[in-house]
Amino acid sequence: MTVSRKERLNRTALLLSPDELERLKNAHVLLLGLGGVGSYAAEALARSGIGRLTIVDHDTVSPSNLNRQLPALASTIGKAKTDVMANRLRDAAPDLLLEAIDAFYLPESPVPIPPDCDVVVDAIDTISAKLHLAQECQRRGVALVSCMGMGNRLDPTQIRIGDIYETSGCPLCRVMRRELRKRGVEALRCVYSLEKALPPLSPAPETREQKSPGRAAPGSVSFVPPVAGLYLAYEAVRLLLGGEESGKIAKQG
Repeated sequence: MTVSRKERLNRTALLLSPDELERLKNAHVLLLGLGGVGSYAAEALARSGIGRLTIVDHDTVSPSNLNRQLPALASTIGKAKTDVMANRLRDAAPDLLLEAIDAFYLPESPVPIPPDCDVVVDAIDTISAKLHLAQECQRRGVALVSCMGMGNRLDPTQIRIGDIYETSGCPLCRVMRRELRKRGVEALRCVYSLEKALPPLSPAPETREQKSPGRAAPGSVSFVPPVAGLYLAYEAVRLLLGGEESGKIAKQG
């Protein structure tokens, strides 16, 4: 069945003006990371009416992803997350201009920010990559929204949006604040949690999601990372519609 952009966004059009919908249509968002946070952010952005979306990840679906990640199904285990999400997003938003890049963003091999990119959404885990990305976005003058730590947490009602220098309670935010100051990055919009990370109830088995040798992957549930992803998408759309300056979302944000 062929579905027009107007048809699929008719409910959105009850909340956003034609001008605001046109801004979203003309926008290009780069999203890095398609895990429990990034996959939900990607889908929310696609369904919101973003006209162009570039998604980046270099991981495949594993059994341990099934509890929280949008591309993770028994039928997709072993498949590239970029392929699974690209198929899903094109089905949800047929008019979306989508590019899927199978790569990791790393300081030594960064994925280029597209010249026409309006907002970058950071849902990656590596601190050095997050810092490099923040510097690059500041240098380029591109808006960035970055997700902080969501592992080992159970309460999605404690998730917040704010500037990194106004955050509290998150160890990752503390590290980011210190290192961003050293690099001259004066502001960073971020999604973070006020909830104190919980200690795992038992030693976790080793998985491909371990970030470093000898360090187990954090605990996760089905309702914290997705909420953070939706917050990322909300903030990206809010910025595209003018931030504090204009737009219904901006006025409520």
